[in-house]
Amino acid sequence: MPPLEERGHVQFNIRHASLKRIASTSVYEVQPSTLLAPSSLPVYRCLSPSTTATSATLTTTMARHFCIPGVFFLTCALVLLVLTSISLPTLTAFDITRVHFDTASSTSDASAINQIRFGIWAYCSDNADSGSRDCSTRGHAYEVQIDSPNNGNTVTIGSSWTRGLAIHPVAAAVTFLAFIFSFSQHVTLTLIASLLSFLAAIITLIAFACDIALLAFVRHELSDHLQNTSAQTITGPGFWLTFVSFILLLLAGCTVCFGRRRTRMDRASSSYPMTSTKTPFWRRFRRNY
Repeated sequence: MPPLEERGHVQFNIRHASLKRIASTSVYEVQPSTLLAPSSLPVYRCLSPSTTATSATLTTTMARHFCIPGVFFLTCALVLLVLTSISLPTLTAFDITRVHFDTASSTSDASAINQIRFGIWAYCSDNADSGSRDCSTRGHAYEVQIDSPNNGNTVTIGSSWTRGLAIHPVAAAVTFLAFIFSFSQHVTLTLIASLLSFLAAIITLIAFACDIALLAFVRHELSDHLQNTSAQTITGPGFWLTFVSFILLLLAGCTVCFGRRRTRMDRASSSYPMTSTKTPFWRRFRRNY
């Protein structure tokens, strides 16, 4: 009768137990046929180191593939925010608010215009006579005065309504930081990238609120003070680029966050490379010798 070994509250009857050392490693494999455990306990088999390494590599690859959409969303949002932040007078096509006049009006520089565009750093107006486009001097918190040729009324768009537009470059800078951190495979840096994406989304939302405020104010002032002048206030491309950037940043933050969570779960499961095998029902009544 072989000796009885006790491990805590679990007793094993070992008959000719043998251990086989795996070559060039320090992992030992227990032969299942030589170990007879009680029927109420499962039998555990250790996985080989090569299987563990393959599982860890597959986990890292799947996690990186899961984060690729987040990097793509961050790239698109960064490009859109950079284009919006450059704005007028460099890129005259990316204005925030645009006003069309059927009857020629005049601005503070006393030139007749049929269109005016509001950007982040300046405004541009289309000359009604020559058709050329003139832009104001680049600066923060500019002011615009629009005069009506019919009733002589003047509409002033103060600097307080254009000062908040400068938050667009701040959102672009935070998005750039999130874009840089998103390439890291470290769990902590990936978490930072996710938090920066959400922070950039919040800042972009504030910038979009400033765009809405400028659009609403310009439309209200022109409709109240320039009744005899047909003016149509519409949104510019920069207005919608800001909104799309906000959506992309939300998607990027969620994707990077879920990718980090998937990485942690996969690493936790791969840290215990042991599988359990339940004892068949008929072996519960097997007699141990």
